[in-house]
Amino acid sequence: MRIALVHDYLTQFGGAERVLEALMELFPNAPVFTLVYDKDRLGNIDERRLRPSFLQRLPGTQRSHRYFPLALMPLAIEQFNLKDFDVILSATHSFSKGIIHPSRTLHISYCFTPTRYAWDDSHKYVREFSRSTFFQKFAPLALSYIRQWDYYASQRVDCYVTLSHHVARRIKKYYNREAVVVYPPVDVKRFAVSSTDKGYYLVVSRMLPYKRVDLAVAACEKLGRILKVVGTGPEFEDLRRRRGQHTEFLGFVPDEELPALYAGAKALLFPQEEDFGITPLEAAASGKPTIAYRAGGAVETVVEGVTGIFFEEQTPAALVEAIVRFESQRFDPLTIRSHAEKFDRQRFLDEMRELVQNEWMRHQQLKVKK
Repeated sequence: MRIALVHDYLTQFGGAERVLEALMELFPNAPVFTLVYDKDRLGNIDERRLRPSFLQRLPGTQRSHRYFPLALMPLAIEQFNLKDFDVILSATHSFSKGIIHPSRTLHISYCFTPTRYAWDDSHKYVREFSRSTFFQKFAPLALSYIRQWDYYASQRVDCYVTLSHHVARRIKKYYNREAVVVYPPVDVKRFAVSSTDKGYYLVVSRMLPYKRVDLAVAACEKLGRILKVVGTGPEFEDLRRRRGQHTEFLGFVPDEELPALYAGAKALLFPQEEDFGITPLEAAASGKPTIAYRAGGAVETVVEGVTGIFFEEQTPAALVEAIVRFESQRFDPLTIRSHAEKFDRQRFLDEMRELVQNEWMRHQQLKVKK
């Protein structure tokens, strides 16, 4: 069984790239086709296995692909010739689902989300991406094209897999396709249970508007609680300028240093709505609870009263109330760790291996019937 992996683009190393890294471990002989990659931001991904599109040769794409015409992305993904492979396994939040392949080839897509700026966030994308009159006028036309392409491309997939039931519902809504849920890998072994409490709350996040790091800062400053914030991104400087005396912005922290930060925290603050959200499980692997906004993937990874608590509104007042409520409760670190182990990396590898094998057998049987 000849397998090809496909990923949208590799210009940062986050949750999606960790899934790809695990798939590369599972299928060590599979090449990785991608639109464009930045060799300085590959993390542990082996550059020798990458097969980029023609976009890789265009000036500036490796650092600023977001500013290239969207129409180039569908064109580039459709140029890949994968006729020699039996199985295509794409890991995608946008374009990789649109790979063109022969009918004899099985395409399984691990879909992180239907393309956000085409569906859920299209109006917000137009409003926030650029304030130029030209962009505001013509972006809706471009997004209309992308939306149509995205829907038709979604129908090329034989089997959808996704990271949460929350996203599975969106795949059904926008693509009218069912999706199997296989939770993404959490490297539980990197973390150790700790009963140490150094008195601070922790946020581990990219600095983006929807992450709502501002809520964590406002709530901790209001209560006079120490907050440590890990991560970088477009909002970093603005948030740091507005910080108070109780908040410390640590910026980028290497993976090997994160376990110690989790170990010393009272709890993780998770004020955003995510498709899945891996940090509550990293905290849980350290025996630490999470205070989370009750929405999205957190509902599937945080067990109220056992591994953390929820708050209902994305406001500083609601988070303040949740922190006060949290401080009156007790949590068992070993019970929290046990919950995290259900999401371990090996579990992901085993489930994906079985899924690919089963779908390949089903695909073969369908070909015989035809």
